[in-house]
Amino acid sequence: MEGNKILTFSSLIIAIFMGGIIVRLAKPVLFPFFLAIFLSFILSPVLDFLTRLKIPKTVSIIFILLVTFFVLYLLGALFYSSGKAFASEFPKYGQKMNSLLESLPEKFKFSWFKWDPSTLLGSLDINKIGSFILSSLGPFFSFISNLFLILIFLIFILAGRGKARIKIENSFSRARATKVISVIEKIDSQIQRYLAIKTVVSLIIGFLTTIILVVFGVNFAVVFGFLTFLLNYIPTIGSVISTLLPVVMAAIQFESLWPAFWILIILVVVDNILANFVEPKLMGQGLGLSPLLVLFSLFFWGWLWGIAGMILAVPLIAIIKIILSNIPSLRFIEALMSK
Repeated sequence: MEGNKILTFSSLIIAIFMGGIIVRLAKPVLFPFFLAIFLSFILSPVLDFLTRLKIPKTVSIIFILLVTFFVLYLLGALFYSSGKAFASEFPKYGQKMNSLLESLPEKFKFSWFKWDPSTLLGSLDINKIGSFILSSLGPFFSFISNLFLILIFLIFILAGRGKARIKIENSFSRARATKVISVIEKIDSQIQRYLAIKTVVSLIIGFLTTIILVVFGVNFAVVFGFLTFLLNYIPTIGSVISTLLPVVMAAIQFESLWPAFWILIILVVVDNILANFVEPKLMGQGLGLSPLLVLFSLFFWGWLWGIAGMILAVPLIAIIKIILSNIPSLRFIEALMSK
């Protein structure tokens, strides 16, 4: 019996490891597929609304796809062009960073603190950082080149919406089919609600961040606003990174800490109000994911698919938790995923 347990556990570890390798190698196909699934949950309420208006389903799907393509392409192209401009001008901020670092001991009366900022800048190598940002833009936004693949997946997902009910009714008894359909519809509704609210709140935070940075005159406000929108899907860590990046940029650009200080205060207040008060109130009962599970998921999906995987990590485990919470025999796993 003990030998069987060891064999089963070893087989499970090997299966997880092999599964991870397969998922990593299959990223060119699986990432667009997962993104299409997320978009389908967000766009399904729009399709249902258009259907209730007696608009043919085919026409509704074509309209949704055209709008989705236009929005994704516009946002991707805007961010990509802004990101390239940011990366190309990044070395110019090296001298400003040097001046700011040299002035810090004097401003804060740290006469006892001796340091050479040029040594720090030399170790950072501003030119290499700019080159790294420029080279990272292509892989990170490779979904633009895969946009047609995403839309193809989206066509089949939206076109097949509602057909599962008929298949279940034909496959099970009336009582069993009613129960299965009820569970599926509840899962679908909860996932739609979670992703829709999360996306809307992220859009609002990203938009407000862009407006705040534009008001203060910070360069590349659109880049930081878009990053804020994406990183908001990563709890805590994403918010910290998306707040610090424009603050550091403001300090370097203006060669003064005061604009950066006020930007930091305003961004933290906006983020806390929307993320800690508005979003939970809209969500109702929170998912309450374990912080350790979130951290492990971020590292795991980051290893698999890089930054894109980290952005998808938390929505993925949130969806899994919603599904498990609606299946009585698997609720013990859902309990283990909670705080």
